[in-house]
Amino acid sequence: MTGKERIATAFEHALRRQSAALMPYFTLGYPDTVQSLAVIEAIAPYCDMLELGVPFSDPIADGPTIQRSTQRALEAGTTAAGCLAMVRQLRTNGITTPIMLMGYMNPILAFGMAEFVRAAATAGVDGLIVPDLPPEESAELKAHAAATGLAYIYFLAPTSNAHRIALVTEQADDFIYMVSVAGVTGARSRVTAGLDRFVTEVRTLAQIPVAVGFGISSAEQAATVGAFADGVIVGSALINAYDSAESDPVAAVGRFVQTLHHALRKANAD
Repeated sequence: MTGKERIATAFEHALRRQSAALMPYFTLGYPDTVQSLAVIEAIAPYCDMLELGVPFSDPIADGPTIQRSTQRALEAGTTAAGCLAMVRQLRTNGITTPIMLMGYMNPILAFGMAEFVRAAATAGVDGLIVPDLPPEESAELKAHAAATGLAYIYFLAPTSNAHRIALVTEQADDFIYMVSVAGVTGARSRVTAGLDRFVTEVRTLAQIPVAVGFGISSAEQAATVGAFADGVIVGSALINAYDSAESDPVAAVGRFVQTLHHALRKANAD
């Protein structure tokens, strides 16, 4: 089964249970390799998919929380090659959850675009999310991803104009990453008004799942978004859960992701 197929299957399983797919984000190498692997292994049983961040020095889509985590990971010596090694280790350790790598173009280009995609597929990555690559310039990377069976994910936001919406809904064939707010990643206190209508519009145009991220910070918000989206992505709140833990931060993140998992399942049951 290819990465594209594993991701499609994850959404299909969520659809059959009438619940949004849960896809938490965590930064690879934060605060170090051992701890980040421990966090990912702790949360994987409660996740439909995982979004794992490749640290970069200029993460323009990320807010202060994830910026801080990526800087710490870089200071600990995390590299793109090291991130792929961590994915290989997760697979060796028995983690079968589909993995999306979220990273920026500079490290991919420095590695070599074709070489990076091949190495990612070999390591056990299922898809790529590249927030600073516009859809107008994505054909080469998407072609490399398709050649290795990897998903390639496009972004849309409520501020996207009609041209961008048409372009993305025509090109996307895995799922669409819906940015819920105008701005960078980071926990927010409420869900953007009208987001449900925009998600429905995009899903109708694209005929593929729409997952919502950026700004979801609590189980209640996850349940609200999960009522109209196909997937729910939570990132900064996981880093915050790790950082604020008085003891055993790995367990603290695990408990937080469990609350997200249960909130999505309970919303369906209700």
